[in-house]
Amino acid sequence: MIVVDSVRRLLRAPPGRLCCPCRSRCSAASATYPSAGWVRQTFLRFFQERHRHQVVPSAPVRPRGDPGLLFVNAGMNQFKPIFLGTADPQSDLARYRRVTNSQKCMRAGGKHNDLEDVGRDFYHHTFFEMLGNWSFGDYFKEEACSMAWELLTQVYEIPKDRLYVTYFGGDSSLGLSADEECRDVWLGLGVPPSHVIPFPLRENFWEMGDTGPCGPCTEIHYDHVGGERNAAALVNQGNSDVVEIWNLVFMQYSREADGSLRQLPQHHVDTGMGLERLVTVLQNKHSNYDTDLFTPILDAIHKGCKGPRYRSLVGEADVGHVNMAYRVVADHVRALSVCIADGVYPGMTRTEQVLRRILRRAMRFSSEVLHAPPGFLASLVPVVVKVLGDAYPELRRNMDQIINIINENEAAFHSSLLLGQRIIDRTLQQMGPSKLFPEIVWSLYLNLGFPLDLIGLILEEKGVRLDLAALEQLVQEDAKRKAQTQREELERSGLHLNVHLLAELQQGGVPATDSSPKYAYELGQDGRYVFSPCHATVLKLYKDQSFQTEVGEGQCCGVLLDRTCFYAEQGGQASDQGYLVRLGQEDVLFPVESVQLSGGYMIHKVIAPETLQVGDQVQLFVDEAQRLACMVNHTATHLLNFALRRVLGDSTQQQGSHVTAERLRFDIRTKEGVTVQQLQEVEAVIQELIEQNEAVYTAEVPVKLASGIQGLRTVDEVYPNQVRVVSVGVPVERVLAPDSTAAVHTSVELCCGTHVLKTGTVQDLAIISEHQLVKGISHIIAVTGEQAKQAREAGQSLAKEVDILSARVKLGSSSIPEMQRLSKEVGYLTKVSAPFHRRRAPGWLVF
Repeated sequence: MIVVDSVRRLLRAPPGRLCCPCRSRCSAASATYPSAGWVRQTFLRFFQERHRHQVVPSAPVRPRGDPGLLFVNAGMNQFKPIFLGTADPQSDLARYRRVTNSQKCMRAGGKHNDLEDVGRDFYHHTFFEMLGNWSFGDYFKEEACSMAWELLTQVYEIPKDRLYVTYFGGDSSLGLSADEECRDVWLGLGVPPSHVIPFPLRENFWEMGDTGPCGPCTEIHYDHVGGERNAAALVNQGNSDVVEIWNLVFMQYSREADGSLRQLPQHHVDTGMGLERLVTVLQNKHSNYDTDLFTPILDAIHKGCKGPRYRSLVGEADVGHVNMAYRVVADHVRALSVCIADGVYPGMTRTEQVLRRILRRAMRFSSEVLHAPPGFLASLVPVVVKVLGDAYPELRRNMDQIINIINENEAAFHSSLLLGQRIIDRTLQQMGPSKLFPEIVWSLYLNLGFPLDLIGLILEEKGVRLDLAALEQLVQEDAKRKAQTQREELERSGLHLNVHLLAELQQGGVPATDSSPKYAYELGQDGRYVFSPCHATVLKLYKDQSFQTEVGEGQCCGVLLDRTCFYAEQGGQASDQGYLVRLGQEDVLFPVESVQLSGGYMIHKVIAPETLQVGDQVQLFVDEAQRLACMVNHTATHLLNFALRRVLGDSTQQQGSHVTAERLRFDIRTKEGVTVQQLQEVEAVIQELIEQNEAVYTAEVPVKLASGIQGLRTVDEVYPNQVRVVSVGVPVERVLAPDSTAAVHTSVELCCGTHVLKTGTVQDLAIISEHQLVKGISHIIAVTGEQAKQAREAGQSLAKEVDILSARVKLGSSSIPEMQRLSKEVGYLTKVSAPFHRRRAPGWLVF
């Protein structure tokens, strides 16, 4: 007890809070069990104070810079750049060695999808919290296992005989032997041999994806029954009495494109333990839903529905699926609250579509099974905020918006639910004796947004089976189309360095690319921008997934230089294009198609017209017209962000942007939709800034200093330690001054992009499209300069044509020939307006 007491004092745990998690009656049975909040904080303090880990906040559930991922589904997602070696060397991410956190996770859709299992048992969830600790090239197996065992058995005081550990048993097809090193660590910690169990690849080898970092893992399982029995035979057998609570992954390999495994340059530790399952153990419960993470929500459901109480029943014992409905609603309202607070709203595209499915599944169970009144689901949000708000304060800040969005979507769903059920009932009447539901299921899913699992549940209640073969074929075809689209996007993105090549560069002492010359431009006396060429040396040539000493004529390759004046695609801005020439051979141009950034190294995608060698001296020239157009549109994006804030209020938040030479796209989160009048006001604010021809100031400053700027606009991303501040009309030193409010009245953002030096260079801005991607997210497209002028002229012309057509319609003519002529004119106007992508004319006439 001396060790336990010292650890408890270290963690400042309140006396009497720890308890025996056994299920049998004992003196501890009446003890006060630890709250979920205490369990979460104890985990973080243990690694922070006792084992020198840095506590980092949870990332939002929308992944940062990972388009292939629907949601953050594990604690390691925000650390992927470290595992892949692509972390910005100037960011804190690249300096992490020992880290711990509690990460908000979603497993609904994609590779990890628990949605259809939620409600059927006691432990599946869509939203859950993942407690984790990480080592990035620091400690490995022995230390990780020792820390885990210490925390579970000494701090949380879980009986050792209730714990079973698994390890990787090897795989002959991959040439991998059993992880005896891990096994011996556990035995050395005193775990009995009968509680240390080997398992094959499927259970104990973790992979990030089809390719990338991976490695063996060891899992810790808990036996809820205990006593004299040995539960080793029940581990990994789907038995609810023996559950996995912690997984420790040892990333030591990389899965290559050909399926082979290579040793990683650095070994890492990635662990994850579900808070819900851990709290279930420590609160002496057998179901996650019986813990204080869920019981307040379940009590609120009972109070709101006034039906039977929740009784923890499953399967046939759960008559009418009432208890299942309780679990579904409790789980889903947590997921909805967390996602909406993080800026993910129900909608029709990828991630938003999954959230809409969760919302509609919750609504159906609450209305049809629990007979809840309208608006019931949103009424549970304050309870969720009370349970989780201390750990995740964004829930408190956005509670009203969460309630409003759920209510609005509930009203929209009821109408489609009634229509979908009528279609199902009518189809069932026409089916005859067949018990296989036809392909209309897919139509309901695509056209009405009817979740497939809801259709399955409705049919299951009616004793009808889905035509699973036909449905599976449709799902696979849809998945193939999406996968093909992702592959095409990846191919278009150009050349990327993998973790081995990046490690080769770092270990070889190759410095990160000096890209400061990309900001070396100025306004000449004639008002034209002057872009200085850049002298550089070829350090590496990349082709066929390896570095080459030379590439031949006509070959596509990646060129790594010591310095560059090209801008690499990042921060929402498209990369530069242009060409390079060898010194002394200026008549041969090497076209640069794009530039990508990986781990501080910039790779220029080049088509070589002649042989190019490492060591060649080259001169770089950017495509000045393309660069200037990107600069104009990027500065215009900042002006648009500022104008939207001025017109719509400070509650607006940027959700994303993309800048090319042709146009700019800006996504903004608002409490209400953007009206036509507000868009007109936004354009007027921007026109005023353009006419004033304000100077655009930039400066590199420490991120900690910049973060204190009042009125600073940022986006959710990891910033380097040194950031570039872009300020319109006010010198950066003024906005950095203590107590300065200058940034409140102008545009000040952190941005690595390239910008014009005077706002007058923008000349003009016209918003040509605005629509809501999902409720609360406005998608704005705008053009600048001469394009804006053309858009206005086209809009005015079309507006006149429509006015004339409207007048003719008002005069009225019932003759068929006249109506046919009018129809043709409408068709003509539609055709004319198509190239303008729904551009808005004066008066905001939308086509």
